[in-house]
Amino acid sequence: MKILIAEDDPIAAKVLCLTLQNLGHEVVVATNGAEAWETFDAEPIRVVVSDWMMPGMDGLELCGRIRNRAQTPYTYFILLTAAQTGNEDYLQAMDAGVDDFLTKPFDRDIIRTRLYVAHRILRYTTEIRQLKDIIPICSYCHKVRSDEQYWERVETYIGARTGSRFSHGACPECFDIQMEEINKFAESYRADLEAPPVRPAAQ
Repeated sequence: MKILIAEDDPIAAKVLCLTLQNLGHEVVVATNGAEAWETFDAEPIRVVVSDWMMPGMDGLELCGRIRNRAQTPYTYFILLTAAQTGNEDYLQAMDAGVDDFLTKPFDRDIIRTRLYVAHRILRYTTEIRQLKDIIPICSYCHKVRSDEQYWERVETYIGARTGSRFSHGACPECFDIQMEEINKFAESYRADLEAPPVRPAAQ
């Protein structure tokens, strides 16, 4: 996998980078949170390993920015913590959107396990997103097929899954087409009214 590291300690960053590379991963290193955010914002990376305490933008703020970035595939965020990190700190990090934790000093086997979980979760999220992107729709009546194999109107399908409500109207093109049909019908009806009555043929 491609992994973004955010670590201001050059020695810790070097050790972690070499460990990840030895495990077969591609690594991008940022020396602080702000640099990591600029790198991620330019080209999102699916796995981020970030130190918690960094000058300027810390790990929680970095995680928050990644979570709030629009139209971004799910990113697995691992936070680097010290050995004395307490339960309240972990809860705070989870609330901020952190997925997992690594404790310094690093353990190669634990890192391998954490990244195996990250790879599996990212694979599942990709599969789910692909399934949601493929919605069967009738090419004639434009009804959508639900998971229960039931064909329903598009607004019903979307409303049941998002809670959205729809107000119906007509786009300019459809409005013009409908008005043209109405005018044709009105002209035909008027012509019928104005036409002289048809007399029966003489015997």
